[in-house]
Amino acid sequence: MHNLRTYDYAIVRVVPRVERGEFVNAGIILSCDIERTLLARIELDEAALLALQAGVDLELVRGALASIPAICAGGNDAGPIARLSTRERFHWLVAPKSTIVQTSPVHSGQCGDLETALEHLMNRMIRRTRADT
Repeated sequence: MHNLRTYDYAIVRVVPRVERGEFVNAGIILSCDIERTLLARIELDEAALLALQAGVDLELVRGALASIPAICAGGNDAGPIARLSTRERFHWLVAPKSTIVQTSPVHSGQCGDLETALEHLMNRMIRRTRADT
């Protein structure tokens, strides 16, 4: 238990019509200050999104979602935000927005392995299982 790490995470949501407030969970952003780690995994259920808004611009959504892991990875290729510190990038990504791609409030957790925690969150919050239907 001495190897537990505290992390923060937010759920990435696609909100096709902001005025309605309906959304589809599409991914997780996970940050660990101690390890200076920022991870993101995106898996959009396009059928669920289209059920909320048949005319949604999927290319726009895919592009916006693809930018999240790129910003998390950092570096020059992902634009000026990706060159910020890990913590600054996390705060920028999870800042409240009134756009088609938003995030939930930030939550905290503890784990022994960040990749395992990310996979657990994806299974619990993003992936639809038979029990969800």
